[in-house]
Amino acid sequence: MEVSIDLQAENKEIVSRYRKLVKSVRPLMKDNDHKQVRLAFNTALEAHKEMRRKSGEPYIFHPIAVAQICVDEIGLGPTAVIAALLHDVVEDTDMELNDIEKLFGKKVAKIIDGLTKISGVFLQGTSQQAENFRKTLLTLSEDVRVILIKIADRLHNMRTLESMPRNTQLKISSETIFLYAPLAHRLGLYSIKTELEDLYLKYTEPEIYREIASKIQQTKASRNKFIKEFVEPIDDSLNNAGFDYTIKGRPKSIHSIWNKMKKQKVSFEEIYDLFAIRIILETPPDEEKSACWQVYSMVTDFYKPNPDRLRDWVSTPKSNGYESLHVTVMSKTGQWVEVQIRTLRMDEIAEKGFAAHWKYKDSNKEAVGNRETGIEAWISKVREMLENQDGSAIEFVNDFRNNLFSEEVYLFTPKGDLRILPAGATALDFAFEIHTKVGQNCLGAKVNNKLVPISHKLNNGDQIEILTSSKQKPSLDWLRFVVTSKAISKIKDSLRDQKKVVATEGKEIVERTLRLLRIQLSDDVMGELRAYFDCKSSLDFFFMVGQGSIDPGEIRKFREEKKKRDTMPAPVIHDAKSFEKEIRKVRGVEATDQLLIGENMDKIDYALAQCCNPIPGDDVFGFVTVNEGIKIHRTTCPNAVELMSNYGYRIIKVKWTSQKELAFLAGIRITGTDRIGLVQDLTRIISNDLRVNMRSISIDTDDTIFEGKIMLFVNSTEHLEQLIRKLSKVDGVVRVDRFDS
Repeated sequence: MEVSIDLQAENKEIVSRYRKLVKSVRPLMKDNDHKQVRLAFNTALEAHKEMRRKSGEPYIFHPIAVAQICVDEIGLGPTAVIAALLHDVVEDTDMELNDIEKLFGKKVAKIIDGLTKISGVFLQGTSQQAENFRKTLLTLSEDVRVILIKIADRLHNMRTLESMPRNTQLKISSETIFLYAPLAHRLGLYSIKTELEDLYLKYTEPEIYREIASKIQQTKASRNKFIKEFVEPIDDSLNNAGFDYTIKGRPKSIHSIWNKMKKQKVSFEEIYDLFAIRIILETPPDEEKSACWQVYSMVTDFYKPNPDRLRDWVSTPKSNGYESLHVTVMSKTGQWVEVQIRTLRMDEIAEKGFAAHWKYKDSNKEAVGNRETGIEAWISKVREMLENQDGSAIEFVNDFRNNLFSEEVYLFTPKGDLRILPAGATALDFAFEIHTKVGQNCLGAKVNNKLVPISHKLNNGDQIEILTSSKQKPSLDWLRFVVTSKAISKIKDSLRDQKKVVATEGKEIVERTLRLLRIQLSDDVMGELRAYFDCKSSLDFFFMVGQGSIDPGEIRKFREEKKKRDTMPAPVIHDAKSFEKEIRKVRGVEATDQLLIGENMDKIDYALAQCCNPIPGDDVFGFVTVNEGIKIHRTTCPNAVELMSNYGYRIIKVKWTSQKELAFLAGIRITGTDRIGLVQDLTRIISNDLRVNMRSISIDTDDTIFEGKIMLFVNSTEHLEQLIRKLSKVDGVVRVDRFDS
């Protein structure tokens, strides 16, 4: 009886959520849309009827939530709602794309295809996640809604990550910060990008997240009082001038505060710009620019501006469509405050990004003019990138990421045409931006009439003339001088043909050598060869053999090592699942390790990663390498995000036990004011009080400032924290923190 009551309540909740969705999308519906949305909902409801999420909720809650995000937070219409409701149907049930096309048409089927993961077995050295991401991006130039629904899907998954196991939380969070947050930023979805970053921090560094969130809450009252006093004179001026406006004051995101704390090596209390004040004007489109500058003038009547912190994205919008005027001013209490001045249209584009952008483009072409060219230009760049499909998926994802980051430089051609490139772009990037042929024949450039080499980095406002020669050809060295995807892919295209010729010769040498050694060149052997010689791809390996960087004699050494490995009883492990099977076989075998690995928390051989030197007590994960077994990394390791994003299927759950005392290498940095006897006091605490062995100590003094780096052996994070606490109390010491050696 209780079950039926629960089911009734669940069904009621499903209907309630669906009705809320229909209510939100109704203003955007035309003709047959209502029937199609209802059909999509019924189809999804039937397809997922037996399925539940990890939290125990009915699975249908997820597609409804994704559709709701598409409408409320991105501003999409009925087609996106239909696709969002159906986005998991093909992947998780017996329904096929043909069925979707018959019921909902080609457009919806195309979007669903872009949202459906690639199935099948992937070779060693490839990445299923990168392949799936590339597949999704292939639809970007055709229908950007695929990406927007994907971002909505990811946002809901991040909001409901609580019920997932730890290793899944780490994998999904890392993938989010690596790809989806920068992508949301690039598409102008600032509020979604901010929430994704905050949720990433919540699951990867929960203690830090909770601490910053709590401090933001604690300072709320004093912050509100400060904002009220700060905006009072501006309020009066705006009212007297007859402006229709809203003023908001809100704290910076937890993730951006944490980034500042790390970057500037300061505490929460020492960060001055914890919040921004936003002035939003309701004004006709043809008066927007002058209104923003008029308000800027009013703000600077009361507060002194910092000239280095003025950002004018009203005259020249960012390439993702973002428009706003930012000024940092000094308040009466001696605190810097960022003031953002924008119109209601600009604010909606800043919050909802791409979708709002097109809404205004369609409804107000004359007033908005050519402001949409930035985001269109970016999409056409992505389209160009997608045409070059020769590289590996991981290479592609890395190139794509380089295009996502938002810092930009504004540059001019000799005729005064504006070009926007990523910060760090060089004269060679600019040449490829003009035309592929100009890039390939680029000899140098004149920047503001001064002759510069192709590697010269460009600055905001530079005017560039490219110098070419028909004899000039791209070389491998050029890849060091470029940052844009277009330049990278075109240089690689030029080098690839030459490389393929050399690689073909190399392949023949490898096959000949392996035949003599009686080894068949299979995919597995190829993967092992690549790992052994540390090559990113088969082409790189064959090329290195072809040009003589790898001697055929070294392949014989590989054969000897392979023989040793093949005679060892250790199993071949490709991913986390095959590893889980192996551990079950060794369950019950007593080992002396301090780590429990896998779902069943077994004990097995492992190695600690040297990139982050984990110690007992650290939050860690296991990574199944191609030929070095399990490597243990800290979740805060500099390489963690990339490993989890590209090779999530190789991530294994790991936690420490406290079976015995072992010594682990850790590094601590001590800064303070120099005095006689300081080093003696520090070493006494390390060696005598806590009986810690030091491996090395280096000390640097500049006038009265002291900085020491000490490598020492500790038993656990608790042991290390105890040491840091004691050292912090030494007279003259200002700061003690751990660093990755």
